[in-house]
Amino acid sequence: MIATTLIFVAGLFAWSLLEYIIHGVLAHSHRTFVTPLHNEHHIDPRAVFAMRAWIPTAIALIVLLTIFGMAPGMIFLLGIVAGFAVYEYIHYRIHFAIPSSAIEARLRARHLAHHLREPDAIFGVTTRIWDVAFGTEPSPERMRELSAVGASVAPLSGSSNLGRVIRSRIAAS
Repeated sequence: MIATTLIFVAGLFAWSLLEYIIHGVLAHSHRTFVTPLHNEHHIDPRAVFAMRAWIPTAIALIVLLTIFGMAPGMIFLLGIVAGFAVYEYIHYRIHFAIPSSAIEARLRARHLAHHLREPDAIFGVTTRIWDVAFGTEPSPERMRELSAVGASVAPLSGSSNLGRVIRSRIAAS
């Protein structure tokens, strides 16, 4: 049980690095297949869900679970996917909700500072670990200034891209 938990937690930690690579490297630093999808979010922050990634992720997860069961590698992968789900939830709350804790308020202020003032920095949405490690975290003085800007932004109202898809499917049926 302890080994399984540690493997799962290692997957969560691996997700935090993948989040940084996807956001910072693949979406911002280089033009890749991620760039246009991410630009859509910067143009319209209501596009917070990586919906195009969830279907292939779910299919791959089901196939791999069928083949490998709960092998250690699958536990690790489940940790990564759980990290992705937590990221989606936090990212949604950052844009649409009033923070419910000091940690959430800090994450929100950081991410909104990225959107509003520092598109080439502050790539971590769920953690600042990799921004610090890779030098994309502004200086503490600049970060305080940026956080104040991010904290002053009201949450979005209306639907996210997921809400729009659900409503259009209901209307079509």
